[in-house]
Amino acid sequence: MPSVCGGHPGTGQRVRPAIQAILDSQLSPANVTNGRGDVMATNALGRALDSPLYEDPARPVNAARFRFLNPRAAGYYLDWEATGRDSVAGLRLMAGKNSYDKALTDLIGELCTRSEEFRTRWASQDVRMHRTGVKRLHHPVVGDLDLSYEALELPADAGLVLIICTAEPGSPSRQALDLLASWAAAPDPVEPAREEPSDRGQ
Repeated sequence: MPSVCGGHPGTGQRVRPAIQAILDSQLSPANVTNGRGDVMATNALGRALDSPLYEDPARPVNAARFRFLNPRAAGYYLDWEATGRDSVAGLRLMAGKNSYDKALTDLIGELCTRSEEFRTRWASQDVRMHRTGVKRLHHPVVGDLDLSYEALELPADAGLVLIICTAEPGSPSRQALDLLASWAAAPDPVEPAREEPSDRGQ
């Protein structure tokens, strides 16, 4: 699969070509994020899986900003409460470690200003960091997916984490990923009909 991105301007950090090569070698969705949740690099299947995030015009692509500010997030994340809780907890942990990170404080300020849910969760002062677990998603092209993920810190690249998602062989989620890979590889993928957001985000 071809490279999709190797870092974003304005983040102050780029992903090394060797890390991008690792991403491109994966047969599963994979990306590299920083402590703010910015997607620094991904492979083609990772971009296809996270296509709703990339449709948001804000850059860099950021999971927390999408989760709390984009109405499409309510139809994408099936574990709505868990994703909100974990997103805020991860940002709070990063804020404790990087109190002088202006991009981080700007992101937190934006989310506090624009999302009542974020403000409420931020006040709970929950701090946690998940390095393994299950993502339950509803993709607009292939439907529901249950994906296990592993998040691996990159020792030579401080603050960056490699995240790889996998599906059980022979499972409906694996079949959906295979279908998604075919869709992503098409010369001109057809954009699916938009679904109305659920009321989970209300």
